[in-house]
Amino acid sequence: MKQKTCCFTGHREILDKDYKILKENLKYVIIQLIKKGIIYFGVGGARGFDMLVEKIILDLKKQYPQIKLILVLPCKSQSNYWNYIEKLDYHYITAKADKVVYVSQDYTKDCMVKRNQHLIDNSSVCVCYLNTIYGGTWYTVSYAKLKGLDIINLGQMDISFL
Repeated sequence: MKQKTCCFTGHREILDKDYKILKENLKYVIIQLIKKGIIYFGVGGARGFDMLVEKIILDLKKQYPQIKLILVLPCKSQSNYWNYIEKLDYHYITAKADKVVYVSQDYTKDCMVKRNQHLIDNSSVCVCYLNTIYGGTWYTVSYAKLKGLDIINLGQMDISFL
């Protein structure tokens, strides 16, 4: 299953000037991965990049019904402090996901790290939106490299793996 699984990690903030091209490139990359046999897509349910990924995968399920959206969430209270629109999106996505996994019932200081490690440990490919050399996304991509995953960085538009 790991060889047929791709995970995603990325920044919560996406610049308006980058959003349209990121969305187009992300959709292209996901379709290429499907054509290579990836059918499981693990995403962490965060705002920003994760939500964009989740919406694209749900949309692509119409064309590729074999693909599965797997949400790996840090805790059940993840969206408690989000704004109304973000909460609506979050609840819609969790309801439509093929599988939802919580790494912790309640928030803990390390539940985000555990979520990210779970995503990496169960994947062979990591698609990321990384444009800094610090923070949670950088840590997660570093862990993915350590674990030998193929990395596709849309923050640098590095899609050479495809």
